[in-house]
Amino acid sequence: MKKTLIFVTTLDGKITHWGEPHVKRWSSEEDKKHFKNIWNKSYLIVIGSSTFDAEPLKPTPDYHYIVMTRTPSKYKNQEVLGQLEFTDQTPNDLLARFEKEGYDEMLVVGGPHVATSFFKEQLIDEFWLTIEPKIFGVGGNFVIKEKFDIQLHLISLEKVNEQGTLITRYSVTNKK
Repeated sequence: MKKTLIFVTTLDGKITHWGEPHVKRWSSEEDKKHFKNIWNKSYLIVIGSSTFDAEPLKPTPDYHYIVMTRTPSKYKNQEVLGQLEFTDQTPNDLLARFEKEGYDEMLVVGGPHVATSFFKEQLIDEFWLTIEPKIFGVGGNFVIKEKFDIQLHLISLEKVNEQGTLITRYSVTNKK
């Protein structure tokens, strides 16, 4: 199964504007369009509970949303099997489950706890990163509290506006 992680960041590596979780408030229109296009082509989408809490998703048969959380029971009344699920499974357990069910692609949207756990278990195949020409100084990072030495190889790079927003795609080259 191909696992793709997607994020938008500033030049100084921040994924939140001073801790504000709503990325759409500061990302470019070009990134929003790019993200929506990728989202619309995906079916199995994994997010973290903080990302879900910031922008809740509604169940739909068009997508299979998996929300990773330490407390899945907190969300039981929102769960719709096969559409919107809440789990405390590890990334490896999720991968095994969905490979067994025949899925061939998984989009990992975030946030930082989810990204870190997938990187820690060396499960990300491609990392798609939009780089916005902004510097926030303070804000969240897309990986947290782990030492990594992840090697990437640039697949593509596209400048999408006059401000200099870059949409990049990388393959992860040093997986087990």
